[in-house]
Amino acid sequence: MFSSILGTEVTLVNFFICIITAFILGLLVAFMHMKTSKSNVNFATTLAVLPMLVAMVILLVNGNVGTGVAVAGAFSLIRFRSIPGNSREIMDVFFSMAIGLAVGTGYVAFASIFTVIVCIISLILVLLHFGQQDTQEKILKILVPEDLDYTNAFENEFSKYLTDQTLIKSKTTNMGSLYELTYTVKLKKDINEKEFIDELRVKNGNLKILLSHPLIGEEL
Repeated sequence: MFSSILGTEVTLVNFFICIITAFILGLLVAFMHMKTSKSNVNFATTLAVLPMLVAMVILLVNGNVGTGVAVAGAFSLIRFRSIPGNSREIMDVFFSMAIGLAVGTGYVAFASIFTVIVCIISLILVLLHFGQQDTQEKILKILVPEDLDYTNAFENEFSKYLTDQTLIKSKTTNMGSLYELTYTVKLKKDINEKEFIDELRVKNGNLKILLSHPLIGEEL
């Protein structure tokens, strides 16, 4: 069952079996990626077609896996030289390449079972919200003038709208005329974020304030 369907020579029938299987498995990977994370049509198409391309490379090098992986790896650099991907996108690219490698060496059944198992595990982890952080925890960045004692300046606002806050970084900016404060905060349930920010603006002289998700690395 897990033996290679390829012999010493690639026949036309085996070629079509490998290419069609790679395409079907690639479609499955693309479908799971679209269902479990944000995606766009270009990246989804890449995931669907990439297993076919890798399988073709492996078939052309006559089963020489070392040479095939080197060539396919060079092809994959096109993805990383265009738009930087997040960790999920990078994982799915390597997932598609692994499928193409398995199919290209003739292990069609192994590749099919492997793809189904990984897709099921990915779906389960998404449904269980594995690794998801508390949605109430956010990053708060505030600019304050240099003459403002920020130590307890926002104590009333924090106690009113937050359950917890920690000052993780403070630094000067704008030639030392401003302080940039970075907090990790946990918002109380059903609070109005606009009212919270408006009250902070009264204290910091209407300078810039950023309230964001912890994964967003936006700068002030």
